[in-house]
Order: sequence, then structure tokens, then C-alpha cells
Amino acid sequence: MKVAVMGVAGRMGQELVRAAHAAGCGIVGGVEREGSPVIGSDIGLVSGLPPLGVPVTSDAIDVISRCDGILDFTTPKATVEFAGLAANARAVHVIGTTGLSAEDEAQIAAAARHAPIIKAGNMSLGVNLLVALARRVAEALDEDFDIEIVEMHHRDKVDAPSGTALMLGAAAAEGRGIDLGKRAVRARDGHTGPRQRGDIGFATLRGGSVVGDHRVIFAGAGERVELVHVAGDRSIFARGAVKALQWGYGKAPGLYSMSDVLGL
Repeated sequence: MKVAVMGVAGRMGQELVRAAHAAGCGIVGGVEREGSPVIGSDIGLVSGLPPLGVPVTSDAIDVISRCDGILDFTTPKATVEFAGLAANARAVHVIGTTGLSAEDEAQIAAAARHAPIIKAGNMSLGVNLLVALARRVAEALDEDFDIEIVEMHHRDKVDAPSGTALMLGAAAAEGRGIDLGKRAVRARDGHTGPRQRGDIGFATLRGGSVVGDHRVIFAGAGERVELVHVAGDRSIFARGAVKALQWGYGKAPGLYSMSDVLGL
């Protein structure tokens, strides 16, 4: 596959380049914002690899027109723009961007009518297995078991709760047959009163260099079930994203998830 990486100089961008290169993909482009100091630099050198003979550019239109698929862990605004460009080019678009608004999601869904998009708040195999387990446990245990989701990330993460935490919440809500938008509790402060039966709570921690810790707690009277995933290396997300890109190559237009990729 001919692959391009969006946000190529960022931490995840560099991981994506290394993972795509290791998987044997042909890296034909890397995009950074206009004015970035790495514009014109070799993508391989930017990512800690030998030179690949491909310079970093800010011209997303040109890069996307020349590739089979793009890997995108950038920002909501950029991702929506890339979705439109990838749709026009009929290129596979793998989205790991988090913090997307309802309007962003709608625009991405519209783009998916023209090209395959694989989107997930987390691309790792372990996390997507955790999502499937959270759905199943929530279905098996009734509202006598309160659901709380705790996540921790590095100090520089800008959105909260994390995309993965929201994936877990959505899976638990689906298992319970409830609307997460109506039952999610994202903050508690002051005299909140007793916990409401059936709510799904979120707690967000930030600090240090934590890659990503997620815990789904089912707390009943006298017993507690916990599902835990600890990410120790960002490369797990990059490898999952490349797997998704390869899976999406040749697929019909549509909006897919990692559950589709992994057959969960």
C-alpha cells in the first residue's frame, strides 16, 4: 500500500511512520502544519529511521491524491478536512483522533459514504477486547452494579474524558440498553447527593508520562468486578492503526470500527 501519515512530526505521527515502515507499506508522504520547522525534512529522519527519500510537506491535497490510505491521529479540525480529501481520492482513512464533536462526527460519516473510514478512540487490540468485555459484563450485571470508568493519561493530553474512556462508556451503555448521553456523569464536586442508580461515572486523571490506563469498575453490594488495560508503549496504537489500514484497503465505502477489523 501507498501510505501517508498526517501530523507526521508528532509523537504518534512518528510511531505511525515506524509501524507502517515495519509492516512493509510504501510511505509516500507525510503532512505537517504550514510553518512547521520539519517541512522539507526527510520523513525517515524525522521518525528516527534511515532516510526514506520523502520530504515532509504541508500540501495535504497533493499527498492524499497520491496514496491508497492515510493514518490520522491529529486534531478534530484537521481530521474533518482530511476526511473530505480522502473521500475525494477514494483513499482509506484511519482515524485515531479524539475530542471530535457531534458536528465533526457527522461530517466524517458523510465522507464515509465515498470511501472506507476506520475510526476508533483507541486502536490497540487489548483495548478493543476490553470494550467487548465491558459491553458483555454490563449486559450480564444489572443496575445493582454501578459502573465507573477511570482513566489516566500524560500531562499533555488535551481532551477529557479520553476517547477510549468514552468508547468503554458507550459499550457499557449499549450492554445496559441505555443512552450514555443521558446517563453519563463526567464530574462530581461539592455536595452532589447520592449516586443515581443506572448512571455511568467517569473519572479523569492527568500526570507525568502515562501512555494510557483504563479501568471499568462494576461495583455491587459487597463485591466488585474490574476490567483493566494498561498501555506501556504508544507503538501498540500505531500497529493497530496500520492493521486497520491494511484491512480497509479494497473495502466498500463505509464507517468501520476496530471491532470490524478484529472481528469482535
